[in-house]
Amino acid sequence: MDLLATILISIVAFEHLYFLILEMFLWTKPKGIKTFGLKSKEFAEDTKVLAANQGLYNGFLAAGLVYSLITEDTNLSIFFLICVTLAAIYGSYSTQKARLFYVQGIPAILALIAILINN
Repeated sequence: MDLLATILISIVAFEHLYFLILEMFLWTKPKGIKTFGLKSKEFAEDTKVLAANQGLYNGFLAAGLVYSLITEDTNLSIFFLICVTLAAIYGSYSTQKARLFYVQGIPAILALIAILINN
């Protein structure tokens, strides 16, 4: 795997590790409430189990991407980057927030392009 692809995959993995932290541990804190534009602290408390589940899935994406880098398995990288891209498309569509796609989807797509150009 070339350096650019490795850097881009690392960025996507880091983002998803950060999402895990935000959703599992900071959801009800001011940082989580502000980041996700939640209506209130009460709403955050009511939805924290759902957010933790979401965070766990983001952790799995990060772990898969890191594992693909360690093993230098391009096919595994492609698989997880496609998963991230699909999650970004669905997330931005379902929340009506295009920003979600730019933050999550664009880096994954750029990493995919970097991999595919070098194969």
